[in-house]
Amino acid sequence: MTYCLGMLLDAGLIMIADTRTNAGVDNFSSFKKLHTLVDEPSRSIYACTAGSLSMSQSVIGLLQEGLPPPGGGVDREASSPDLNRTLKDAATMFRAAQLVGEAIQMANATVGQALRAINIDSWVSMLLGGRIGDGRPSLFLIYSAGNFIECTPEVPFLQIGETKYGKPILDRGLSHSMPLHEAVKFGFLSFDSAMRSNLGVARPLDMLVMPTHRTSPTLTRRIEQDDPYFDDLSDRWSRYLHQATENIPNPPWMDAAGPA
Repeated sequence: MTYCLGMLLDAGLIMIADTRTNAGVDNFSSFKKLHTLVDEPSRSIYACTAGSLSMSQSVIGLLQEGLPPPGGGVDREASSPDLNRTLKDAATMFRAAQLVGEAIQMANATVGQALRAINIDSWVSMLLGGRIGDGRPSLFLIYSAGNFIECTPEVPFLQIGETKYGKPILDRGLSHSMPLHEAVKFGFLSFDSAMRSNLGVARPLDMLVMPTHRTSPTLTRRIEQDDPYFDDLSDRWSRYLHQATENIPNPPWMDAAGPA
C-alpha cells in the first residue's frame, strides 16, 4: 500500500508521499511516488500516485508523451490547437486535472483491462498539485475512475492510499490559515501515525513545498530512514501524548475501582 498527502493552505501547497511498495506479505521495496510532471518557468505540476505500479507508470507515460486526439483517427498536427492534449499546453490547473483523469481512463481501458482478464485487480488514483502562470497553487484528487475533486479551504487537505491512520490529526489540527512550517509538522505527524499502524507505509518520504508567492522557491526534500528531524519529532510526539494524557483528570467514576 502507500500513503500520499496534499495540503493546500493560504500560504502555499505541500505534497508528501511515501515510497513503500509491496508484492506480498514479506516482499517490500521502495519506489518514488511523487512525480514532477512539468517544471517550467510558466508552470510547475506535480503528482502523487497510489495503486498499481504498472498503472501509475502507464498514466505518467501518457501524460509525458501527450494524450492522443479524441476519436483516435485524427493526426495530432491536424487537430485543433485548443484541444490542449499535453500538460504543457493546459491553460489552467482544472484543465490539467481533466487531462490526468483522461489518462487514467485510458490506462484503465488498456493495462487495467488486461490485468483484470487474468483476475488481477489494478487501479490508480492521484493527487495533482501545482501552479500555472500567475495563478495560486491548486490541488486535486483524481479518483481511479478518472473523476476528480478540488481541495477547498474548508477541508484543506486531500489523501490517497492508506489514509485512515493519518487523518484524525489533520482533522483536529490543520487549518487553511496555518503557516507552512506548522503544516509540515502536521504532515509529518500524520505520516508517523500511519507508519506506526501499517507496515505498508514507510520512509523514505518525498516532499515538496510550494509557497503561494512566486518569488519564493519551491522546496523539495527526501526524508530518509534515519532523518534526525523526523526521528526527533516522532519521539517528542510520543512523549507529549503520554504527558498530555497524565495531565487530563481521571474519570471520576473510576475512583470506586480503587488503586491499580
